[in-house]
Amino acid sequence: MSLHYTPDSNRYDGRMPYKRCGNSGLLLPAISLGLWHNFGDVDDQITAREVLHHAFDSGITHFDLANNYGPPPGTAEINFGKIFRESFQNLRHEIVISTKAGYLMWDGPYGEWGSRKYLLNSLDQSLKRMQLEYVDIFYHHRPDPNTPLEESMGALDTAVRQGKALYAGISNYPADKAAEAFKILKEMGTPCLIHQPRYSMLDRWIEDGLTHTLEEYGVGCIAFSPLAQGQLTNRYLEGIPSESRAGKEHGFLKIEQVQENIEKVRKLAVIADARGQSLAQMALSWVISHPIVTSALIGASSVRQLKENLECLKTLEFSVEEINAINEIV
Repeated sequence: MSLHYTPDSNRYDGRMPYKRCGNSGLLLPAISLGLWHNFGDVDDQITAREVLHHAFDSGITHFDLANNYGPPPGTAEINFGKIFRESFQNLRHEIVISTKAGYLMWDGPYGEWGSRKYLLNSLDQSLKRMQLEYVDIFYHHRPDPNTPLEESMGALDTAVRQGKALYAGISNYPADKAAEAFKILKEMGTPCLIHQPRYSMLDRWIEDGLTHTLEEYGVGCIAFSPLAQGQLTNRYLEGIPSESRAGKEHGFLKIEQVQENIEKVRKLAVIADARGQSLAQMALSWVISHPIVTSALIGASSVRQLKENLECLKTLEFSVEEINAINEIV
């Protein structure tokens, strides 16, 4: 395929718009594909392959993983690596692949958090699982309260200098810790490319300081869980389907969360309907339209779901009245 990009543009012409990641030279698609769910050994691998194929054919050039994605942990990277070798091996130069380390991956004192030993060992293991020479972005997945930040950021710097990652990133860092990390990496000569925080209409914590910090330091932002793990869809309006994230035993979304937010979600669905969008499409449009957001990171359990979500790119603008109504609800 021949990729089309419209840098720093919100216009959609049937092809994927791209946006510059902070002050870097890297362009990311407005929508990226995350492999947090749907790519483990418990999932259908034929569907996983179809989703990856359709994503790339739609202009999604960024695939996001972590060492512990599965389940079991590590299997998302293994399964992605198999599909990548079969279908995308000759397109490595067209694809951005990221992985992370920070959460529990193996037993013992060196299997999680942010020590240099853990982070660099984890990256080596991730590259082996995916059978890659390098990833484009290597993230520290969460701040470690017991390890000096200089050590964790030094590990990211080493990964880049060794050629095992092209860029360094952080995830789940609050504004104050993020600013400190940005300063340390800049002094080391490996500026932080990107921050990956949770962000959706139901979860707006980054607006309390982090968005300003990202803008100040020229760091890109890729938002994960823009659909609040499926809450901002029509899926839970009439109950909890057994095959949904909240209904699965190995899912991260709890039934209590769905029940707590359901009335807000129903009101938001009315606004989406008036816009001619599904609730999921409106939720994605809302995240993507934020000036600080480079890309929205979504999951997809089927090609049909991915196609429906990509339709959000047709309507990215919001009226003042719509924004006010959404703010009042959430």
